[in-house]
Amino acid sequence: MELRHLRYFVAVAKEGHITRAAEQLGIQQPPLSHQIRALERELGVQLFRRLPRGVELTEAGRAFLEHACTCLRQVEEGVEAAKRAARGEQGHLRLAVPPTAPFHPFVPTVIRAFRDAFPMISLAMEESLRTETVERLLSGQVDVAFLRASIASPEGLVVYPLLEEPMVVALPTGHPLAIGSGSEAVPLRALTGETFIAYARDTGPALYEAMASACLQAGFSPRLGQEAPRITTALSLVATGFGVTLVPASMRRMVLEGVTYRDISDATDARAFLGLMARRDEPSAAVRHFVALVRSAARTGGNGVPTGTSSA
Repeated sequence: MELRHLRYFVAVAKEGHITRAAEQLGIQQPPLSHQIRALERELGVQLFRRLPRGVELTEAGRAFLEHACTCLRQVEEGVEAAKRAARGEQGHLRLAVPPTAPFHPFVPTVIRAFRDAFPMISLAMEESLRTETVERLLSGQVDVAFLRASIASPEGLVVYPLLEEPMVVALPTGHPLAIGSGSEAVPLRALTGETFIAYARDTGPALYEAMASACLQAGFSPRLGQEAPRITTALSLVATGFGVTLVPASMRRMVLEGVTYRDISDATDARAFLGLMARRDEPSAAVRHFVALVRSAARTGGNGVPTGTSSA
């Protein structure tokens, strides 16, 4: 049995007349009659009762019609689903996000924009640090990832720079430099001698290097205190008075009791990077659509988000 046999049968059933069904199908009446008889022989049942002017379904024919229509409809839906997937309009996308990325308004904005533009693509987000992100992209466990580190593209992958944003200093609320107007910028050199909460170099080397470089630019080498595996842990240590640290400006969105954020007045090169990493020659149209949307939003200044400076 072939799909055309089902189409022939459904056409005759709906028309109630073989000649009219043949005209609708664009074939001759004798071959259509032959195909219907062949289908009945294959099924071993009579599907139509022949009348002087047309045909009518038998009880077996009515039962078969329901399933034939369902089968044809499912095939049509399958064809459309395949075409949508080929166009990148349907499918699955697994996105890796570093812990600090969701605090940058650009990230949730472009994710919402993608979901609005491609509602039939299911998107799953997973938190991932840089080293494991590279491994998971190469192994196919994730499809695309945001990055907080400006790195050379690993073999088989490509890194797209998106935005940069200034770093700010996070101080314990009782610190002398935290007292006063929230708009007052702090000279980084005023933190000479302070204990800096350091990011773990194996998991967050980009933020550690940005902090160390800014301090050296200000004329001193930071005195490192306790090491924090994540930026949220570093801020918790600041809140409890263990030291100070530098964080991307978007982290101001994380309101934590005991932490005060201040702009830096003398470290204009203290910048935090935001990029996107994907497999080179990515075969998935859905992933390519996501990359294109995100890069386009970055080029237009963050899709209306006035945070950061576009560098894409």
